[in-house]
Amino acid sequence: MGEAPAVLVDHPENGHSNGVCVKSEPENTEITVDVGDRIFLIGGTHERNNFSIGVQIYDKISNNWFSPIVLGTGPKPSKGYSAFVLEQGRILVIKKGSPRNDSIWFLEVDSPYVREQKKLLRKEVVAWSKGVRGNAEKPIVISGPSGVGKGTLISMLMKEFPSMFGFSVSHTTRSPRSMEMDGVHYHFADKKVMEKEIKDGKFLEFASVHGNLYGTSIESVEAVTDSGKRCILDIDVQGARSVRASSLDAIFIFVCPPSMKELEDRLRARGTETEEQIQKRLRNAEAEIKEGISSGIFGLILYNDNLEECYKKLKVNHLLLIAQNVVMF
Repeated sequence: MGEAPAVLVDHPENGHSNGVCVKSEPENTEITVDVGDRIFLIGGTHERNNFSIGVQIYDKISNNWFSPIVLGTGPKPSKGYSAFVLEQGRILVIKKGSPRNDSIWFLEVDSPYVREQKKLLRKEVVAWSKGVRGNAEKPIVISGPSGVGKGTLISMLMKEFPSMFGFSVSHTTRSPRSMEMDGVHYHFADKKVMEKEIKDGKFLEFASVHGNLYGTSIESVEAVTDSGKRCILDIDVQGARSVRASSLDAIFIFVCPPSMKELEDRLRARGTETEEQIQKRLRNAEAEIKEGISSGIFGLILYNDNLEECYKKLKVNHLLLIAQNVVMF
């Protein structure tokens, strides 16, 4: 949109009651976003342009719906959207399942530019701007004890935002569990081979856990970054400490179980470990949770007492990262 100046995205408005992610079902082509006395319905198709998504406004005071003048070239319709209310009267809109260069848009609803156009046109106005992501895609390190649900949360995030994330597949010397695939869940490695590669400096971090080696190779992180995606690393607290001490600039998130009893129930429900292994994991988990909370490594600590709520908080954090790393044109 030529008239609107390029600006860097600010932090979402502190204390704004609507500064939260608006979740939509994968096949839902419309979402609603609350902004003050108005609700913005985003999605479907524009009434005068079938190649752009529509925008309608509901005024809570007058109880009326109306269609504003839409300035700028808007995004094409998508299978689903997520949205986040920002400062300066803007809404960050993410198109699900879209290519990286077409996934991030801004809808200006009460920005200085929109207010100026309202005065000139004497009608309600909104304006689309396209977001261009910066190059500084910090990797995300997600840690937590075994059985806390890290893998499930990561899978949910990657399913909803497939064009934005890539998973760094870790190496391990343990045996595969049922249904685990080499190169997908882990790179299952021979212990002697992995020990040699660690000595050769080919690993960003590594640790011995439950008698097995786990580690993240530099090559696996570079493969994700080279594809233009933000890399997600699923590693334990030892590994997170090593990454923090390295030259890699990353975001650190720790996931806690609601209680040790709940964690024990989850481990037993797996049916993949012996009693001795379960007890060992529980002892390690207790120490890991204590270190994760008190170490100062992690900028965000989540409690997975409800999977959907925990994921919502993780997703909001993801939208914050995007908002801090996008330029609006």
